[in-house]
Amino acid sequence: MGHRDDLRKFISDLAVVHGRVVLSSGREADWYVDLRRVTLHHQAAPLVGRVMRELTADWDYEAVGGLTLGADPIAVSMLHAAAETDRPLDAFVVRKAGKAHGLQRRIEGPEVAGRRVLAVEDTSTTGGSVLTAVEALREAGAEVVGVAVIVDRGAGDAVRAAGLPYRAAYTLADLGLVA
Repeated sequence: MGHRDDLRKFISDLAVVHGRVVLSSGREADWYVDLRRVTLHHQAAPLVGRVMRELTADWDYEAVGGLTLGADPIAVSMLHAAAETDRPLDAFVVRKAGKAHGLQRRIEGPEVAGRRVLAVEDTSTTGGSVLTAVEALREAGAEVVGVAVIVDRGAGDAVRAAGLPYRAAYTLADLGLVA
């Protein structure tokens, strides 16, 4: 099996949790995709980086990240996957709110101003979290080239309506789930 198939198996086996849950969007669902069980797993995390790099290989960007917490392990996995290539990447973390002490930065890591960046998220239903990150990145002077998620739960229209290209490594149908 290839990287995509291997990662899909990890997602199905480790991340899909059945039972009634309330999503961050406020919507209710009969199942939840807890991708941190995959993005922080010793075998699956390297696959996350490779699959997401392959998904966005034709986009030109120098740094990757998004709103903490969902985006953090994805960005780090992509940073490590890129280190194995001739196209290195920096990673960054977008805080939910500005820091009140120290350097008071909202975006941690290497500077993003003037750079082409990719915004990522583990899974997205409404696009709210990733669009919050996009707004902070634009305010910091970054050029956001697109948004990529591991699993799309329906955010594509909202992200495209915000004027950004959108890609997902997996749809709900790919995972045998229905919205």
